[in-house]
Amino acid sequence: MARLEPGQKAPDFALPSADGGTVTLQELRGGKVVVYFYPKASTPGCTTEACDFRDSLASLQGAGYTVLGISPDAVPALQKFTEEQALTFPLLSDEDHAVAEAYGAWGEKKNYGKVTEGLIRSTVVIDEEGTVELAKYNVKATGHVERLRRELGV
Repeated sequence: MARLEPGQKAPDFALPSADGGTVTLQELRGGKVVVYFYPKASTPGCTTEACDFRDSLASLQGAGYTVLGISPDAVPALQKFTEEQALTFPLLSDEDHAVAEAYGAWGEKKNYGKVTEGLIRSTVVIDEEGTVELAKYNVKATGHVERLRRELGV
């Protein structure tokens, strides 16, 4: 699966959110967007990453960024995860992983030495015009948000 590079146009999407609505990338044009892909709600690494984004949300929003989390989980699992962790940003359901594939966040990965196909923990930052500003793949859950904030100067 081809990965996105800075300067490329970010693929548009429309996905159901945990709050029952639909979020499109198009409606967020004019602002900067952090899209992070995570494998599964309510797992230890994904919880750490989501809570780091939650705890850093004010500084990211203050710098003009909207944060979106995308996983292959169904909406009910996202609703439960949002409630359990008091998440204050949209979680989006990509059950057929079409958006993850378009963003290069779906493919072969190693998990405990075993090669499987699935979601690759990734983050893509999109500028106001819908262009990829930064694309990070195979990121670690712990410390990722802090490193991202440093790179973005937030």
